[in-house]
Amino acid sequence: MEINKHLDSTYLKTAAQAGISETETLANVKALVQECIDNDFVLAMIRPEYVAMAKEMIAAAKSNVLVGTVIGFHEGTASIEAKLAEAEKAINNDVDELDYVVNYTAFKAGKINLVKSEVFKGTKLALDNNKKAKWIIEVAALTNEEIAQLATLIKEVVLANFGEAHAQDVFVKSSTGFFKTEDGKPNGATFEAMEIIKEYASPLAIKAAGGVRTYDDAVKMVKMGVERIGTSSAKKIFDGKEAAAGY
Repeated sequence: MEINKHLDSTYLKTAAQAGISETETLANVKALVQECIDNDFVLAMIRPEYVAMAKEMIAAAKSNVLVGTVIGFHEGTASIEAKLAEAEKAINNDVDELDYVVNYTAFKAGKINLVKSEVFKGTKLALDNNKKAKWIIEVAALTNEEIAQLATLIKEVVLANFGEAHAQDVFVKSSTGFFKTEDGKPNGATFEAMEIIKEYASPLAIKAAGGVRTYDDAVKMVKMGVERIGTSSAKKIFDGKEAAAGY
């Protein structure tokens, strides 16, 4: 299997989170983009401030690698207006895909109309500008029932407002990779969670982010119907090596 055709290679740590300088962070992002170019990964997933730089590198290399960025990252609690403003800035920098963190906290609190509104407005902004939208639901923060309910909500908003013709332009994505779990529980994609998302989000596309650390697991995810895999260890997975614990 050409697993590289399913990999979104990811670097989302800030300098403070990584305990390094801004200069070192920029070097890490550049190295990630170059790795995407060299290995023909689908997409480089980076923070918004690096989008323009990444697009310049890819254009100079005459590569087809896409650039994605995160919106409302990583808590998802920013206002709809703030998320849209962040997304518009990324669009102006020619981003290809927008990975919004859905306000899963509001969803858990029963604020369903708020969540429906942000899914509609965020998706509309992306599709109106010929971008793909991904909605990160943070499976580690949800029960299996809540995963099913939130995946269904996103699907219903997308199909009702944009039609099945756009189903593959909108993803339900598992995780940010930054959620803090207890007792060593996984904070990223699990096979169980992705099965639930696949069942309830279909015909929307799905993305497994975090927790996929081997080539065999990546292949299994794809065979389940996962279109994309977000990982900070894309090269190791591509080379058939087991990635260390982490995103």
